[in-house]
Amino acid sequence: EVRGLDGLDLSVERGEFLTVMGPSGSGKSTLLHLIGGLDVPSRGEVMVDGQAFAALSDDQLTVFRRRRIGFVFQLFNLLPTLSAEENVALPLLLDGRRMPDVRPRVARLLELVGLTDRRHHRPDALSGGEMQRVAIARALVTEPILLLADEPTGSLDSQAGAHVLDILRRGTAGGPTVVLVTHDERIGAAGDRTITLGDGRIASERRHAHARQYE
Repeated sequence: EVRGLDGLDLSVERGEFLTVMGPSGSGKSTLLHLIGGLDVPSRGEVMVDGQAFAALSDDQLTVFRRRRIGFVFQLFNLLPTLSAEENVALPLLLDGRRMPDVRPRVARLLELVGLTDRRHHRPDALSGGEMQRVAIARALVTEPILLLADEPTGSLDSQAGAHVLDILRRGTAGGPTVVLVTHDERIGAAGDRTITLGDGRIASERRHAHARQYE
């Protein structure tokens, strides 16, 4: 029997920036997938903003994810045939919104991530750092209550990674709760609190001196 997570009990405060660290196979991605409703736990309960995932049908969970949770992945997951602007707008378009109606919000987010002049470029015309910034804008476009990031700087050089982290912190200040998985100690230390996993359990936990205060 393989246990991705073993009796793990975790609470994250509203507005908190939590970083998750640990060696490969420790359960980091499994934890993120469970929090995001991408996987179903064999036992136990996942609750986001007071909503228990087990009480939702597959369709209801899909809508909840699309409207309330933003995802940022290491490999960007941008659609190659869409421009940066269209990739950012995609979650809203899938929710039945019209491009003319969402374009102002998309424009604000592209400005936030410094890509206004690249809005018509497709992914193959963007650098890795630029693609990750598009992915962050896409994750924020629905104004989610929760942002999940799985190694968002893992495939970037140190300068691009630092830029992406700065955008993540500025883009979520006063906004969504963030849970970010990373192997990088410097990235981990940028959060308000860091938990380290080992064999599917919380091996250690530390709060950083710059941590924000929550209600």
